[in-house]
Amino acid sequence: MPRRIGLPFAPRCDARPWAAQHRHGRKWQWQVEPVSGVALAFGCCAGARHCLVGCGRRIGVHTLGRTREDQPRDANWGRAGSGHCSTRTGQLKLGFASDDFGYAIDLGLPIPSRTRFSHDPEIKAEAVWTGPVLGRANLFADRRGQLVRVRSSETGGWRDGVKNLSAVDSMIAHCADPADGLELLILRERMRAWRFYDDLRTDRDAPARRSQVGTFTPILAGDGSDIGAAIQTIIEIGDSDALRDAIADAFDGATIGVGDRFEVEMRQHGLLRSLTAAELSDGTLRYVLLVASLLSPRPPELMILNEPEASLHPDLLNPLARLLVKASERCQIVVVSHAQKLVAALGEHGNATLIELQKSMGETIVAGAARPDWKWPSR
Repeated sequence: MPRRIGLPFAPRCDARPWAAQHRHGRKWQWQVEPVSGVALAFGCCAGARHCLVGCGRRIGVHTLGRTREDQPRDANWGRAGSGHCSTRTGQLKLGFASDDFGYAIDLGLPIPSRTRFSHDPEIKAEAVWTGPVLGRANLFADRRGQLVRVRSSETGGWRDGVKNLSAVDSMIAHCADPADGLELLILRERMRAWRFYDDLRTDRDAPARRSQVGTFTPILAGDGSDIGAAIQTIIEIGDSDALRDAIADAFDGATIGVGDRFEVEMRQHGLLRSLTAAELSDGTLRYVLLVASLLSPRPPELMILNEPEASLHPDLLNPLARLLVKASERCQIVVVSHAQKLVAALGEHGNATLIELQKSMGETIVAGAARPDWKWPSR
C-alpha cells in the first residue's frame, strides 16, 4: 500500500505529485508520486534543491505564522503546475493536493514604491479546495489581493471573510476558525506538522556541541540545538532499542548517552572514556542528529531531509539508508541527495521511489515525468 499523507480524521490519503514553479526567466519542476516509504530526489541542480527546501524558510514560516522555536522549518510545498515558461518575472507558485484537500499560493513582487522592501514577496492569490484538482465547484476558500472569501458552512454560499488582509499574511493563518474556516484550521495544523531538516549544524560553534538546559523534547530542533534532550526523550518514551541499534550499526557497537548537563556522550570500543559532543567529528555528530530526527517519538506525516550525506563518511551511508527505511514505516520521507551510494543503498534496503532531476536547456526537470493534472488559481 502506498504511504499516505492525511488529515487528523483521515490519517492516510494518497499524496499527489508535487511541484512548484518559479518564473524569473527560468523554471523548475518537482514531482513526487505516491510512495511506499522513502522518496529520493537525485540530480545536479543545487539551485532547485535549495529552492525546494529553502522555500519553507523564506515563505512558509511567515505564511503559516510559525517561529523558529516552534519546530523545524515548515513550508507549503506543491504539486506540479504549468510546464510552460512565462514572460512574467518575479513570480513564485507553490501548492500541494491530496484526495481530501488541496492548497495553492501565488506570490509576486509588490507595486513599485519608495520602500526599501520593494523586493519582498507579496501574496497575490491563494486557494483551498476539496479533492485533488482545483475547480469552481470544489473551491471553498479563495483569496485575491487583500480580499478573502469562504463558503458558509450553513448556506454553502460565498461570504467575505477578510477584506483587507495584509499582503504578507496568509489566509491559512488569519482566516481559520471553527465555523466557516474549519477546513483552513485543519489544513494549517497539518502543514505546521511537516518537518524540514536542511540546516543541522555540526561546526565548531554548533549549539549541539554545548551543554544545555534539558526539557522534554519529542521533536528535534531544525538546527539540532537540543540534541541532548531529544536523545534523552527517545530513551525515556521512544524506541530506545532502535536508537541503540542505529548507533551500534554505524559505529561498530558504540553506545550513546546523555550527561548531567544534557551533553551527548558516545562510548566506543578501545577508548577509556566517553567522548562528548564537542569532541565528535562533524560526520559523527551529524549522524547522531539524523538519528534523533528520524526516531522522534512524535513522527510527522512528512519529513524532508536535504543532503543528509553531507560530512558523513562513506561507510555511514549504508547504516543511514537502513535507518531511513525503518523511519519510513512511521512517516513519509523525502530525501534530496547527491550521493550515488546512498541512492543505491536505499534501493537495496527499502522500497524507495527515485525522482531524478536533470538539466535541459537551462531548466531543471524531473526525468521521464509526465505533467500531472493541475490548475493554478487565477489572480
